[in-house]
Amino acid sequence: MTVSPLADRLLDVIETDILPLTAEGVARGNKIFGAAILRKSDLSLVVAATNNEIENPLWHGEVHTLKRFYEMQAPPATDGLIFLSTHEPCTMCMSAITWAGFDNYYYFFSHEDSRDAFAIPHDLKILKEVFGLEPGGYRRHNAFWDATALADLVEAAPEPEQAAMKGRWRRILGEYARLSDTYQASKGGNAIPLS
Repeated sequence: MTVSPLADRLLDVIETDILPLTAEGVARGNKIFGAAILRKSDLSLVVAATNNEIENPLWHGEVHTLKRFYEMQAPPATDGLIFLSTHEPCTMCMSAITWAGFDNYYYFFSHEDSRDAFAIPHDLKILKEVFGLEPGGYRRHNAFWDATALADLVEAAPEPEQAAMKGRWRRILGEYARLSDTYQASKGGNAIPLS
């Protein structure tokens, strides 16, 4: 599979499948994190979901997506699937992805973005306090999976595809900035630990 079609499809899933669910979730008081699972064979969407911490503080975007995946009747084997996360997974979500048997995950925003652009620093605090690791200190390529920043795929794409994807990237950034503002303005009224 070449880089351009994969990168373009992952951006498409974020923009058309995850973002609308996230907008609904943020309107209910949830954080802005979401995820999706796609087939490696044809990049078709299996499931998409978003953060649902107002129901359960463990329902981060990735874990809630895995919950929805395993609620499906006869979910496909994970070795034939791609895991996509809007934000670089926290340690709990990385572990859940690992335990579910995925050999990969892709992410749009980094841990540092979650802390700096979205004022949600908890992932990095846990990484440092519990595991003694600095941002980016975990192994993105290990015996279980390979983690890839979607930004790296976009940068590797040839022109004119790269320019088109960067335009799409900016639209997605704008939508997440808007959703983040909404979440930050309303988070005092939710009962989410570490909100």
